Amino acid sequence: MTLPLIFIVGPTSIGKSEIAIKLAKKINGEIINADSMQVYSELNILTDRPSLKDQQIIPHHLYGYIKGSNRYNVARWCKDITKIINKNNNKNIYSIIVGGTGLYIDKLLNGLADIPKIPENFKKKSNEALLKLGNESFYKEVCKIDKSSCDKISKNDTQRLKRIWEVYQSTNKPLSKWINDNHFNYFNVLNYKIYLFVPAKDEIYKRVNKRFINMVKIGAVEEVKKLLLLNLDNTLPVMKAHGVPEITKYLSGQYNLEECISKGQQVTRNYVKRQLTWWRSSKLDFQNIFMDFPDNIDIKLLKF
Repeated sequence: MTLPLIFIVGPTSIGKSEIAIKLAKKINGEIINADSMQVYSELNILTDRPSLKDQQIIPHHLYGYIKGSNRYNVARWCKDITKIINKNNNKNIYSIIVGGTGLYIDKLLNGLADIPKIPENFKKKSNEALLKLGNESFYKEVCKIDKSSCDKISKNDTQRLKRIWEVYQSTNKPLSKWINDNHFNYFNVLNYKIYLFVPAKDEIYKRVNKRFINMVKIGAVEEVKKLLLLNLDNTLPVMKAHGVPEITKYLSGQYNLEECISKGQQVTRNYVKRQLTWWRSSKLDFQNIFMDFPDNIDIKLLKF
């Protein structure tokens, strides 16, 4: 029988990695990243990537292995993680998947539309269209293209709106039709357990605020300086990671350090709020939902 996949999920800054390591030691498991920003090699401090010491204790996969010059996405992640899961299954090793990017986990379990790769020039054009039209008008324009897809997202979700626009402009076919006609499942039969941690929002916010201050103390500004030296396109995902735009403005003189920290904390708190909304409305089949931080949970409660 194939070992079940173990998912440790929830919003950022709550301490998922620590309980994952404890579990991996106990059951002979390896940890796999499910965070869309922790894949980038240039973002170590700002994504709070597991330490080298932790990675020496337990094998970690899909952390810091993609250059920021790449536009990584859920389809590539699903393909990459599937290879690791299959390899672990063959060795009778548990795959412990840790992260807060709910979209990645949903698509791994429920499948993904097999959409052709979108050329880079359409990515730039969608960004230009958004800037030219503004959020409200861009939303109305995208609704004309694919109302079905727009009805499933917020009018303020510019990333997904741009994606809908890009797919149509590149393929002349709405994203909703791609999803209906070209659905691909990564596993035929899947045994899994999902443990969701959703502590009180205000308590997460406190951790977010402390963590951002600590990131600045231990070198986040230097990390962004090095990133900026690469002269990457500002539309690339790595350039939009929480803290990167804020520290960039600090380095250019638009913010003082206090403003930089405050803005960085705010965008991360906003992200936590969106994550909590996503997880609480998710239709994924959770093994257990803990209304507390992982470090307050007895590992014996993770049963499978």
